[in-house]
Amino acid sequence: MPAPQGINGVFDFRKITPEDIEKQTDALIAKQRSAYNSVGSLPLTRVTYENVIKQLADLMTERSTQGSPLDFPQHAAVDKAVREASSKAEQKLEEFDVEMSMRKDIFDRVVGFKDSVGIDGLTTEQKRLVEKLILHGKRNGLHLSEEIQQEVKKIKKRMSELSIKFQRNLNEDNTKLFFTHEELAGMPEDFIDELTQGEEGKLEVTMKYPHLFPITKKCHVPNTRRLMVTASQSKCMEENTPILEELISLRQKQAELLGYKNHAHYVLEERMAKNPENVDHFLTNLSEKLQPLWEDEKVVMLKFKKEECEKYNYEFNGQLDFWDLRYYMNQVEEKMYAVDQNEVRQYFPLEKVTSGLFDIYQTLLGLQFTQVTDADTWHDDVKLYRVTDAQSGENLGYFFLDLYPRDGKFGHAAIFPLQPSCVGADGSRQVAVCAMMCNFTKPTKDKPALLDHSEVESYFHEFGHVMHHICSHATFAMFAGTHVERDFLEAPSQMLENWVWEKEPLTLMSGHYETSKTLPDEIVDKLAKSRKANAGGFNLRQIILGTFDQTIHTRGEADTKALFTQTYKDIMGIEPIPNTNMPANFGHLAGGYDAQYYGYLWSEVFSMDMYESCFKKQGILNPEIGAKYRQSILQPGGSKDAHDLLRDFLGRDPTPDAFLRSKGLQP
Repeated sequence: MPAPQGINGVFDFRKITPEDIEKQTDALIAKQRSAYNSVGSLPLTRVTYENVIKQLADLMTERSTQGSPLDFPQHAAVDKAVREASSKAEQKLEEFDVEMSMRKDIFDRVVGFKDSVGIDGLTTEQKRLVEKLILHGKRNGLHLSEEIQQEVKKIKKRMSELSIKFQRNLNEDNTKLFFTHEELAGMPEDFIDELTQGEEGKLEVTMKYPHLFPITKKCHVPNTRRLMVTASQSKCMEENTPILEELISLRQKQAELLGYKNHAHYVLEERMAKNPENVDHFLTNLSEKLQPLWEDEKVVMLKFKKEECEKYNYEFNGQLDFWDLRYYMNQVEEKMYAVDQNEVRQYFPLEKVTSGLFDIYQTLLGLQFTQVTDADTWHDDVKLYRVTDAQSGENLGYFFLDLYPRDGKFGHAAIFPLQPSCVGADGSRQVAVCAMMCNFTKPTKDKPALLDHSEVESYFHEFGHVMHHICSHATFAMFAGTHVERDFLEAPSQMLENWVWEKEPLTLMSGHYETSKTLPDEIVDKLAKSRKANAGGFNLRQIILGTFDQTIHTRGEADTKALFTQTYKDIMGIEPIPNTNMPANFGHLAGGYDAQYYGYLWSEVFSMDMYESCFKKQGILNPEIGAKYRQSILQPGGSKDAHDLLRDFLGRDPTPDAFLRSKGLQP
């Protein structure tokens, strides 16, 4: 079975050494620099589509295809030396990218092409490429003085170094706490059995999701939850707080040099929202609508807390503490909707969820997934699949699944593009390749890996990004896959989260690990009803993060600890734990979501409109609607504006009505 071009063909994941990474990084940079020099030295009278625009498009494809496998191992490799070499490779490659993006000679040739040859004879996507190249040049100050260009270049280089360091600190963090059996009261026995014995016979827990979330949801010992949440919220605080605060001021400085009021204005120019005022209106308006829901939710949670304190003889302080939130949200689900997440987990063995999820996506999008059994991967847990079009048999690409936590591995859930689906230099289409990284609980000798319902939802969401990457059919790497406006990026995946709340998909994805029985109808009904549980608190937390992100990037400087505390108190009425700083481990702020975290809620408006008006009405497993969705939303990638993609699919402009209904609010 052929290995993916540009992945296994570049190096053997098992045998890759730090020296290989360094050598291949330097070779790629040298090759690319030589090609950019050729473009930059062309006489302005000789510029053509072929020798400037196509050449730059081919260089972007080569950079993405050959560079991604060099900077990806920092998130996945078992060997720390390889991770460090990969992190250094990313830094070198990003510095090179900054250097090339700041070349006025290249910019002048693109502008020269547009001015002298013109874009009238080009395809729509070719015209878009030329316009974007010019816009990006201006956003780098290439139309401004040499002095400003040099300053911007220096800032970009420093920001790249800081962002990589911020993420590396998070990946390498291995904070552990130790508790007695009594301190973990309320935790299921199978959870306790899986823990490692540590110091003085105590049980070792980490800050990784398979420990953090269950303990903060289920352990009824308030002090244990307090210690867990405190450790989690102060992760990398000393190292990453100064990094984040320097990033904020550098972003502001760059924006001002380029003629923008602040970093948020600079970023939002290329987003659906267009400006910070629109984002502020969206977040403030939604926050006001959600406050009455949150007030009602707090009353219920406080009642539960009072009862709990009486039951276990804990002191009741009459307020919700920061470490209470996840616990009492879980209590609301269990007591008011009778959803026992521990019981629900028994029906979601990972293998069964995966096979059901595959069935759903294959049916809906007209695809076929085949495991590549002899694949070269970076760990025994990792699997590789080939994706083909079910009708034509065309090979569309490959995806890796890396689903369990381990030391040094990327700690959240994300998709890493390893190769774009686009037309290569020789005119043939190269296939898409990506890796999906998650951190689900590992199987034990007694039980398979069991997912709770929120993890099933996460799995479905992230796999939506995989499909967006693989199904894309843009001509150019710049528009391939998920290269859409950042505040639309989440919409296709968020839309597909709806499937995990519906009976038919849940039946396909569930099977009790002992009896193979599917999720009973009564639990399906309870889950569906529980969907709006905690809507106030959950969505206000998203608004806090979006508001914090917008505030730091409109002010241009911040004491992040004080500002986060104040923002949380203002919106939720609860004080974060003293001497913690959640933004120091808020990876989005250094990972490409700066001034755009609001996009999760913003894009949900479109996801709910697409779901309710098309799939919900015409069948959630209807292949005809799935085909239209694949063709209108996934295939174009970023080759069209997101508003146009939505109009193509919906047949009209989107509205927020379905989104508001999904939150339990009246439009």
